[in-house]
Amino acid sequence: MARREYISRFYRAWMEAEGLSRVRVVRGESDLLILCRSGLERRADALLACARTETEEAVSSVPGFIDSTAPLPLRRHLPPMAKSMIKAARSWNVGPMAAVAGAVAHRVAAGLRELSPRVIVENGGDVYAYSPEPITFRVYPGEDSPFPDGFGFTVDASRGVAVCTSSWSVGPSWSAGRADAVAAVARDGAFADAAATSVANRISVEGDVGPVVASSVRRGLTGLVAMAGGVMAVKGRVRITGLKGA
Repeated sequence: MARREYISRFYRAWMEAEGLSRVRVVRGESDLLILCRSGLERRADALLACARTETEEAVSSVPGFIDSTAPLPLRRHLPPMAKSMIKAARSWNVGPMAAVAGAVAHRVAAGLRELSPRVIVENGGDVYAYSPEPITFRVYPGEDSPFPDGFGFTVDASRGVAVCTSSWSVGPSWSAGRADAVAAVARDGAFADAAATSVANRISVEGDVGPVVASSVRRGLTGLVAMAGGVMAVKGRVRITGLKGA
C-alpha cells in the first residue's frame, strides 16, 4: 500500500456543528480549526500562543524533548502542559512530542469552554471537545482501505473528551507501524494522543489489531478503535454509528 500524504486537511469539510462558528487559528506549525461561539478569534489565538510558549520552554530546557521517541523523566520546573505531555508519554512508552497535538487541542478547548459551552478544537486530526450532547466522530482509513468511507462512532463529550488519531497510510505524521487508522478516546488530550501513537506503532499486520487493542486497555483510556487492512477492533465506551452518504 502506498502512503498518501493528505496534507490538504480535506477532512475539515466534514466537520459541522449547528449554531457554531468556524475559526481557523495558525501559529507556526500549529493549524487549528475551532467550532465555537462567534467572536472568540482573539481569545483562541491567545490560548494557542500560550500553549506554544509552554512547549517551546520545554524544548529549550529539556534535552531530547523535541526528538526523543522514548519517555523522558518528569521535571518539576516545567509548565503544566509540558508535564502532561511527559506523563502521557511515560504511560505509553513514547516520546513527549507524540502527545503535543492532543495537549494543545485540550488546552485551547478548555480555555474557550468558559465562553462557549460547546466547543470543538481540531489540531491535525486530534480533537478536544465539550458538548452537552454526544458527538459523532469519523474515522477515515484512506481510499486504499477495504472501508474507504470509514465509519463513525459517538462518544459522550459532556465533561470534555479527546479523540486523537494516528495512521501510517493517511496524514503527514510518521508511524512505526502499519495501521490504517487508530483513534484513542480519553478525558485528557495528551494521554489520548500518546495512546494513539503507541497503539499505531505496534500494529504491523492485520493480525496485530485485536491483540494490540486488547492489551492497550488501561485506566484513563475510555475508548479505542484500530484498523489495518480488513480488520477492525473496538474497545471501550464508544458506539459505532452510520455516516451520512457513506
